[in-house]
Amino acid sequence: MNTQHTPLFCDLELAERIERAEAQLIEATARAAHRRLADGRGFVLPVAGGLAVFAGDDSPFNKVVGLGFGGVPTDDELDEIEKAHAGVGTPVQVELTHLADPEIGPVLTRRGYQLESFENVLGIAIEDEYDVTMPDGVVIRPSGDDELDRWLNLMADAVAAPDTQGVPWREEFPRDTYIESERDGVAAGVARYAVLRNGELAGGGGLRTADGIAQFAGAATLPAHRRHGIQSALLATRLADAAAAGCDVGVITTQPGSKSQQNAQRSGFTLLYTRAVLVKHV
Repeated sequence: MNTQHTPLFCDLELAERIERAEAQLIEATARAAHRRLADGRGFVLPVAGGLAVFAGDDSPFNKVVGLGFGGVPTDDELDEIEKAHAGVGTPVQVELTHLADPEIGPVLTRRGYQLESFENVLGIAIEDEYDVTMPDGVVIRPSGDDELDRWLNLMADAVAAPDTQGVPWREEFPRDTYIESERDGVAAGVARYAVLRNGELAGGGGLRTADGIAQFAGAATLPAHRRHGIQSALLATRLADAAAAGCDVGVITTQPGSKSQQNAQRSGFTLLYTRAVLVKHV
């Protein structure tokens, strides 16, 4: 895989494209959770060009996404969102890119939102085609429906033993919650990949393509198979598939300074922007 890329520059138009794609993915995944749970508690509320989403108790998809490019949320909109979150007993978590309208941060701060963490969004201009070279003994293939439960359990096992490099994720989710959230992502159209090393299932990852944006939706390797080039090969494979799907931009979200960020940058991704995570307990 060629790693000599012209760094992708992120202007406001590109940031808005990426945030819109992220909001669409979160909405689709949340609606899959609503169908699975069928308890009438879930919601998706529009707010200033973005969405406030509650997928289910403890879900990683409970968040406000896509703010910053459709005006500043009004007090009435924020009142509605905070009331809805209070009704299901969960805090309001806003993920706000640093390229968003600068008036939004002070509005949230005045209402009691507190900065809790950051996450990085990296991107790459997708080439016309890729020559993917596999490390010795590694095979990457689509993961079929017949092995869905096995794939879900493998991913849960892999993320339960995270790399310690960089800033840790601010949230940890119960194993069952993680598995069901991944299941909802599959129902929302995330394609699954299985990685085998020396014939053993060693890792997996996901990819969603929409409107020219390829979202690298989660990737994990079991501890015994790490440091053998699996993550780089998985990135290259998904980039090739994104190119075949006609995408022009690929994006991945990582923790700052993490091994995932390092692997992405080695594969040609550039840091585009940072999201601040602001939380209000209601």
